Amino acid sequence: MGGAGTSQKGNAVDKNDMILVSVDDHLCEPPHMFDEHLPAKWKDEAPKLIRTDEGNDVWTFNGAVIPNVGLNAVAGRPKEEYGMEPTCFEEMRPGCYDIHERIKDMNAGGVLGSMCFPSFPGFAGRLFAAHPNKEFAADLIRAYNDWHIDEWCGSYPGRFIPMALPMIWSAEETAAEIRRVAAKGCHSITFTENPIPLGEPSWHDEYWNPMLEAAVECDTVISIHLGSSGQLVVTAPDAPMDVMIQMQPMNISTAAADLLWSTVPRRYPGIKIALSEGGTGWVPYFLDRADRTYEMHHLWTGQEFGDLLPSDVFRRNFLTCFISDPVGVILRNEIGINNICWEMDYPHSDSNWPGAPEELLEVFAGVPDDEIDRITHLNSMDWYNYDPFAHIPREECTVGALRAQAVGHDVSERSMSTGRHDGAEKISLLDFATKNE
Repeated sequence: MGGAGTSQKGNAVDKNDMILVSVDDHLCEPPHMFDEHLPAKWKDEAPKLIRTDEGNDVWTFNGAVIPNVGLNAVAGRPKEEYGMEPTCFEEMRPGCYDIHERIKDMNAGGVLGSMCFPSFPGFAGRLFAAHPNKEFAADLIRAYNDWHIDEWCGSYPGRFIPMALPMIWSAEETAAEIRRVAAKGCHSITFTENPIPLGEPSWHDEYWNPMLEAAVECDTVISIHLGSSGQLVVTAPDAPMDVMIQMQPMNISTAAADLLWSTVPRRYPGIKIALSEGGTGWVPYFLDRADRTYEMHHLWTGQEFGDLLPSDVFRRNFLTCFISDPVGVILRNEIGINNICWEMDYPHSDSNWPGAPEELLEVFAGVPDDEIDRITHLNSMDWYNYDPFAHIPREECTVGALRAQAVGHDVSERSMSTGRHDGAEKISLLDFATKNE
């Protein structure tokens, strides 16, 4: 019997005994989210959700119109309905935006815990940061964080790892927000993979020191999601969309190299950096290449890691995660068993909800119980200061126990198309990249 929640019969894992915590999910913000948290003086200027003449539910703010892209909210829909067209709430599962329905979906999928990245503000809050009135922008970010921590996560203690937006235009204000939300039990802040495209100093500039000091002081993870810089891998205007989709994790490997070779993890050895939705299979080659680069070139490039190798620093300071990555699981000990977490990516198109336990059953074939427990929940608990068992008895946290609570909850694949986009011309890779710059 596994030490923390799995069991094996011969070489087979019992999926019902697994405890699953996802460190990368998403939410579609509901229209009421600012009502109780934003100072009244900003009411008229606050972001608002409106229904367009075309039937799309979009957020409007500071002259911008931000749709919910269909591909980001397709959980439970047949794959032929996936697409980049804007969507409305009636075309999503309620679990995308309703916390009570999200819990039902989590139970039905056998998932105990979830960390939810934002949608319309951008992964690093860059929509709010672009407003010229930084007092307003800061109040918006505090309001978002309070809604996320107190309402979204606070509605079901033990079920969510809270996450905060930064004031990305100011290292000092971000540091203050890290400390403020840490006092509320939040130890994760979403940040950009590359500050340069957002008009901010690079990771190689000591400008970020106040933020980094606060993160270490509060044991807060800097969670970097792929695509958070607004940059995408686009090879050619006429390339198929599949090129961009396949290459998305390369954004994360680029960010990992930038941070690893910066002095950040050496000046702040206690810093925690999560590479969200980047997968894991590429990591062994990345580490081998980093050590080879150091061995061959550090005497003339000036890099100095002391008694450590770059791979040692990576394993000390970086967390990776995967949805379904059989190669990464095979190579788990080359990566570092304490550096891997699982993610579900609900409700995005890469998600394996509600069949994640069944998929993991195959991926974990032959993996020892203690290592499965590390990947499925213990690492996330350690990295994010997350203790679900303080709120929920352990025996009620397993896949089997959670699914027993969800009996009768419909998770069958079903069409949610209203016919609005039937016959619509498929968006090109260039058009998509241009709209997301």
